[in-house]
Amino acid sequence: MSYKNNESLSLKNQIAYAGTDAAGNLLYCTLTSFINYYHTDVFGISIGTAAVIALLVRIINTATVPLWGIAIDKTKSKYGKSRPWFARLAIPFAVFMALTFFTPGLSGTSKVIYAAFTYLTASILYTGISTPITSILPNLSNNSYERTKLNSFRMLGGNVGYFITATFTLTLVSALGVGNRQTGFFLTVLIYAAISAAMFFFAFKNTKEVNMESSKSLPVKDCFKALKSNWPWCIVVLGSMFYWLGNSTRTSSLIYYSRYYLENEGYVSILNALVLAQAIGVAAIPILTKKLSKTVTMILGLLIAAAGQVSLGIAGHHFALIVAAWIITSMGTGIAVSMPFAMLSDTVDYGEYKNGIRASGFLTAVGSAVGLQVGTGLGDFIPLKLMEHFGYVANQQQTASSLTSMKFAFSYLPAIFFIIGVIVMLFCIKFERREGKILKSLEERRRNM
Repeated sequence: MSYKNNESLSLKNQIAYAGTDAAGNLLYCTLTSFINYYHTDVFGISIGTAAVIALLVRIINTATVPLWGIAIDKTKSKYGKSRPWFARLAIPFAVFMALTFFTPGLSGTSKVIYAAFTYLTASILYTGISTPITSILPNLSNNSYERTKLNSFRMLGGNVGYFITATFTLTLVSALGVGNRQTGFFLTVLIYAAISAAMFFFAFKNTKEVNMESSKSLPVKDCFKALKSNWPWCIVVLGSMFYWLGNSTRTSSLIYYSRYYLENEGYVSILNALVLAQAIGVAAIPILTKKLSKTVTMILGLLIAAAGQVSLGIAGHHFALIVAAWIITSMGTGIAVSMPFAMLSDTVDYGEYKNGIRASGFLTAVGSAVGLQVGTGLGDFIPLKLMEHFGYVANQQQTASSLTSMKFAFSYLPAIFFIIGVIVMLFCIKFERREGKILKSLEERRRNM
């Protein structure tokens, strides 16, 4: 068992790790940003049906999360436990993401079944390929600060992937489809899929696990034992869930808000391009975590995001004010989205300290994916059901009540979820104060093994 390498990783290794999230976000953010709109306004499914599909997909997908974590912890490979999955899932993930945005000649129930099946399969495969992105982090370095820096690289890569899809997707759909949005969406996602697969293979080639544990396969019962009394893990997962709930609510509502409330669909690309402001928040994390704890840093990010969301609601139709508020929120979400991944790596240490079991794949997989899947699932479902309740009809002029529901879902509702996340994370402060003692104790154990 190897527990060496507290040194910094090379720039190539850091870029390779950043590329995993860039590749994942290139496709997954296309899914989360546009799937509801694609299903309701392009594919032709009712908004109520789309809402149910979104929720059921997340519920079923969440049930698969522990399986991916267990699969990683039971993986035996000369490449490590997490790294092989980048190569194994890159192509299936890319194929099903493209199929999710393909429109076959179906109608009625067959159409709904196709939409649900492709969306579910693509989501499960994303969970599978995103799980090792998180689980590999505690095994790339044994230095807590180095992990935080690596995580910042990952978040910057993720922002690049999100920036590309959020900024250029609708433009590419229009250009490639030549007026046919069904063709445009499929060709656009097909291009993204090819790029994503190539980036995952690059990451597979240029990352290396130092805590190999390749000869030790954890029994399933030990994976669950690693959760025993691991309260920091529970808090981080719940806080992450409320972050994703707020963020998914705002991103899934953006296209409806721009197209119908602001009456300018072009604003979607402009606002999404400004999501690069997240990079400011991500870049500030190493500086903030030198002065503040990880928990306080995440709380700060959530508070900034909430302030920006309230400002969006106050801005009304004034686009300049909307842009300013959007930038504020993006800086806050850049901080808030990054911290749970780094903090989950620390809960792996806590689980080993408390229970003598280092289930890095299971704890990080279940933690990151449950927070993301439950949060984004509800973040898709709640705005759609809200809009349905207040009379939304696709491709039609909306009623005043429908427009009001769009504004609320886009601005104030995410702020509420972010504030709840702040309250949750307050409970994590006392656990983080013990991090130094825990790491010291683990080092002593390892020296005696």
